[in-house]
Amino acid sequence: MKKTILFGIMIVLFFTVFLGVQPVYAAESVIDDQTESKLVEIKENQAKSLEDYQEKYGSKAYGMVAYILNLVRVYSIPFCFLGIAIGAIHQYIIGIRKLDTLEKGMGLVVTFVTLLIICQILPLAFAVFVKFGRG
Repeated sequence: MKKTILFGIMIVLFFTVFLGVQPVYAAESVIDDQTESKLVEIKENQAKSLEDYQEKYGSKAYGMVAYILNLVRVYSIPFCFLGIAIGAIHQYIIGIRKLDTLEKGMGLVVTFVTLLIICQILPLAFAVFVKFGRG
C-alpha cells in the first residue's frame, strides 16, 4: 500500500515538473513595463538614499558605510527574530526531552539576541564616531 501511494506521488510530481514548466525564449519579454518601471523606481530611490547619506556625512566612504549599516540594521530585525524563535523552539519544545537540545536552544537565543543588539547599536556608534571623532 505504501509503495503504491509513493509511486502515485512520484508520477504526479513527474508530470507536474515536466508538463507544468513553460519554456522562455530569448525573444520574449519576461518583464512587463509596469514591473520594469517599478524596478527603476526602486533603484532610483536607493541611489537617492545613498547620495543623501554621502551628503550628510560629507564623504563617499563614510556615506557608503552609513548606508550599509542602515541596511544591516533594518534587515537584521526579522533575521534575528527568526533565530530567536528557532532557539526558543529548541529550548522549550524539543529541549523538554533532550538536554543537549535545551543547551543548543539557549545558545541560539543568546547568540541572536547579542547579534540583534550589536546590529542595532552599530549605526549609532558609527554616527557618534564620525560626528565627534573626526574633529
